[in-house]
Amino acid sequence: MRYLDNIDAVLLDIEGTTTSISFVYDELFPYARAKVSTFIPAHWGTAELSTALDELRAQAVSDVEAGVEGAFNIPEEEASLDEIQQAFVKNVLWQMDSDVKTTGLKMLQGMIWVDGYKSGQLKGHLYSDVLPAMERLLSLGKTLNIYSSGSVAAQKLLFGHSVEGDLTPKIRGYFDTTTGPKKEAASYKAIASSLGLEPQRILFLTDNIDEGYAARDAGVSVVMSVRPGNKALPETDFPCITSFSQLFVD
Repeated sequence: MRYLDNIDAVLLDIEGTTTSISFVYDELFPYARAKVSTFIPAHWGTAELSTALDELRAQAVSDVEAGVEGAFNIPEEEASLDEIQQAFVKNVLWQMDSDVKTTGLKMLQGMIWVDGYKSGQLKGHLYSDVLPAMERLLSLGKTLNIYSSGSVAAQKLLFGHSVEGDLTPKIRGYFDTTTGPKKEAASYKAIASSLGLEPQRILFLTDNIDEGYAARDAGVSVVMSVRPGNKALPETDFPCITSFSQLFVD
């Protein structure tokens, strides 16, 4: 099992690796977009929403100062409550249209998805080879961990309400952009430190070549995930698999 030799922990990306990109873009994102305009007023004043909105407001200020095209500040007390709420909605939709992955946006999306999963309107997609591979990896003594641009809360929702049932007991650690950007080596070093491992004892599976480079720069082993609908990979010296079952080849 050459991919797993001297590996203690497996770090999994989600979108394009365990889960189809179409699920994220055709189900999760549209659900959040459709619900955000009612979700923010309905949960206004709650501690969880306030934390996400503080992140969104700070990001808006940063974007305006950086001259990001289309960026705008969110009004404060000088505006009416409705104007403030609608500005947050507009900001969220603008970020989604721009396909950015800011912490505040991911936090808010995660909260909206909670309602969808709990109501049964959403079920987390998994490729059919994922659960058997997870079980085999655990039987081999490897720990399973997630690193995704989606919030930890969203990760737990997807795996807790998956088409295969609740898989969260199988997963040791969850990491998101609060650990650091996925395209920076320092993030993978931080994850290794959190897991109490040397980076070379970790195997990272991802569909994103830039994430692969960052992980390798940190000393982490990398295998690229090639799934239907994924962006075509450039020519690379990374090993590539089309199914998790290929992790167990000699």
